[in-house]
Amino acid sequence: MTIGIVGLGAVGARLARHLGPDLVLHDARESQAVALAARIGAEAADLPAIAARSTLIVLAGAAPQFDLARLFLASGASVLTTSDDLDDCAALLTLDELAVEHRATLVVGTAMAPGLSGLLGASLAMRCDTVDEVHIAAHGTGGPDCARQHHRALAGLADGWQDGEWIRRPAGSGRELCWFPEPIGARDCYRASMPDPALLHAVMPDVLRISARMSATRRDRLTARLPMLSPPHREGGIGALRVEVRGSRGGARVSVVAGVAERAAAVAAATSAAVAAAIADGRWRPDPGAIVLGDPRCPTGMLLADIARRGVALQEYAGAEHFT
Repeated sequence: MTIGIVGLGAVGARLARHLGPDLVLHDARESQAVALAARIGAEAADLPAIAARSTLIVLAGAAPQFDLARLFLASGASVLTTSDDLDDCAALLTLDELAVEHRATLVVGTAMAPGLSGLLGASLAMRCDTVDEVHIAAHGTGGPDCARQHHRALAGLADGWQDGEWIRRPAGSGRELCWFPEPIGARDCYRASMPDPALLHAVMPDVLRISARMSATRRDRLTARLPMLSPPHREGGIGALRVEVRGSRGGARVSVVAGVAERAAAVAAATSAAVAAAIADGRWRPDPGAIVLGDPRCPTGMLLADIARRGVALQEYAGAEHFT
């Protein structure tokens, strides 16, 4: 199976190194694609060649990714997306019928959040007899496109699932102190326009409450509705993800928490690589159509083990503000 990668920024370049050399690479900056292809023994190509030659394509560039996903699905290729834009992910899910028509698979959300967040949520849910709450918190950004999306996410409206209905609150509200794995530790987190609640609700429809927050400083919140005051860094520092599942086990109330502390782009690349490799080598044969990580049909344990083998340390909250 030939794998194509579209977008070779902080995530895509790492992903190519995970999967190379049997790859076809594309980036809006042609020199970037040519240079990376030469380093890993892959091939640089334009979009028509990617569509014609690839059976599986990972979209690792900026959101929105809907148009490219539709184009590649129509060509018969399966597609993995890394978009963390709420509206874009909602639009991507509407491509389910197109994917079925062309006998292709569309995996929506194979980055840190969404992506690893869904896998951790599903894994933690397996430890409970019943689950009634899932809460996601994210810290940090990957490349410049991720930083711009982080900025926009604090400016709009945040969706959450609560007691059987969607609630919509201003992004940047709902301050909550969340503990992430070290070296991140405790951070103030706020509601944000993130796709995780909608994607998690699709695979956990019986859960009563689902929320997503991201860490932010006072400056982040005050300037969210303005243009970015300075150009984003090529890649942010250490990011983090925290997933908390609340429910019952053995008749007692339980709360289980897991997370990671690693560069966000590295987590996203490892997650996409694990999914792409599992599909490419036949270890996972998903049905045609759209699917979200964390779905019961998804090999959650296998994918988490592969992500860990790719250098992402998955940690579980052990109490007293410590992860292990």
